[in-house]
Amino acid sequence: MAARDGAGMSDDIREGGDKNGKGADKSSGKLGRKKPRAPRKVTQQYIENSAAYYLGRFASSKAHLRDLMMKKVHRSHYHHGTEIEEGAKMVDVMIAKFEGLGYLDDAAYAVMRARSFFAKGTPLRGIRFKLARQGLSEDDIEAALSALEAEVEVENLDLAAAFKLARKRRLGPFREPDSEVRAERREKDLATLARAGFSYDVAQQVIDAPSVEELELVVAPTGAMFI
Repeated sequence: MAARDGAGMSDDIREGGDKNGKGADKSSGKLGRKKPRAPRKVTQQYIENSAAYYLGRFASSKAHLRDLMMKKVHRSHYHHGTEIEEGAKMVDVMIAKFEGLGYLDDAAYAVMRARSFFAKGTPLRGIRFKLARQGLSEDDIEAALSALEAEVEVENLDLAAAFKLARKRRLGPFREPDSEVRAERREKDLATLARAGFSYDVAQQVIDAPSVEELELVVAPTGAMFI
């Protein structure tokens, strides 16, 4: 007889009970839920392996990676009695080692994240705030924003970012060409850009632009490739 899934079984049978509703003995260990394993006790090697695994999947600032590893230290403290100060020293050693190897580079990370936030239509104030939340220094943030300005080559980064967000959300001139629809949605479109952190002046320039082509000329009059 062909095997079937558990969709047609009663809840009791799916949980290991018999047809009369009697539950199975979960102490057998086969049908009962496994007891969650306690987290591993941190060691220098474990911290470095965990950090390397994370960095193999995601870019990170030093502060963010430190926070992640310190969470492991605190769990080890709770389950195994690891001293917090001892664990913090392990994390500091790992940070210094990985920075020396080039696996951690806050300056490069800041530039990469600033570029990513701008591409999503984030204003300068928002980019600055998000980079600061990653634990990046003011110097690295300023350098990243300067690099972004040099790369994008537009007079107003906020206006260019608002263009990107309006295009993504189909606001203002990116809506259907029906002027009545645009007029009806104008206040809501302005509010969308305001909630994203753009000034009223920038939002108005984008939402009230006669067309996408004319807006492009305002954002990048020299034909810079900001898109």
